[in-house]
Amino acid sequence: MREQIFTFGQYLHRRFGTKVSKVPISISGFTCPNIDGTVAKGGCTFCENDSFSPSLDRARELKGFFLKMDSLENPHLEQQLRQLEWQFDATSKRLAHEHGAEKYLVYFQSFTNTYAPFATLKALYDKALHFENVVGLSIGTRSDSISDETFAYLAELSTQTEIWLEFGIQSIYDETLRRINRGHDSENVKEAIRKAKSYGLNVCGHLIFGLPGETKDMMLETAKEAYALGIDSVKYHPLYVVKRTALANEYARGEFEPITQDLYLEVLKEALLAKPPHVSVQRISAGIDDETLIAPQWCREKNGQFRAINEALKEVGLKY
Repeated sequence: MREQIFTFGQYLHRRFGTKVSKVPISISGFTCPNIDGTVAKGGCTFCENDSFSPSLDRARELKGFFLKMDSLENPHLEQQLRQLEWQFDATSKRLAHEHGAEKYLVYFQSFTNTYAPFATLKALYDKALHFENVVGLSIGTRSDSISDETFAYLAELSTQTEIWLEFGIQSIYDETLRRINRGHDSENVKEAIRKAKSYGLNVCGHLIFGLPGETKDMMLETAKEAYALGIDSVKYHPLYVVKRTALANEYARGEFEPITQDLYLEVLKEALLAKPPHVSVQRISAGIDDETLIAPQWCREKNGQFRAINEALKEVGLKY
């Protein structure tokens, strides 16, 4: 008998008694302190950065007025609220039709979704929570980009609805974080997760396997430390190389070798075996199937990835 890995879908079904799907939302005008120059320049090496992308130059320009506003004077707010409504309406209908979803968790996904004036954040969060059949929010952010005011407000909301914060942990090794130009150290991530838990918030941690210079033992140590910090859910990602990134330049110069599928499967198996049973799994791999992918090619084909993952998990008595 193979043991079923506890998934986030199972968690949500237990919590709400029905099929709950995450609705990904991308808000225009949002950016990242590692893109606009606040903590670093150019973004993480695996992300499209402002030396390649004119759209991110615009994100930098927005910082000049957007982050200085402390009221609802944000001239983009009405547009952002309409955008939020349109995206939710379109995606929730598709999820209901294709996957039988009956309730929804609004997922603020792109860029850093606590990196804005509090009034703007509050308006967007409140709007999302008033959509029909929404049971809560999941907010993707960076550990260096969330204020105590936002923590406190989310904690207040969590007494009435489901609230999740998703932090990009990536690695607990400072040398790795410096090499990928992350813009903060591992202690910053640890402190943010501890603070989120002290406020009673649910936390999902994102882990990337195959970061430059990391060994199998380093990847597993990151996973184990993330569990020890008290995360409630986890996403596992392999690092892949896409065009128009600093990592693509490193790859072209022979300075970076992507993780092999065999090594990824080894690390994933051991990370899952070390995972506490109550920690749900939201993602076990990632990839992209378009012309922007450079390497590794095994990240291109989703069905092939999942066949390989299921075979690997079968070897250790697990199933996803």
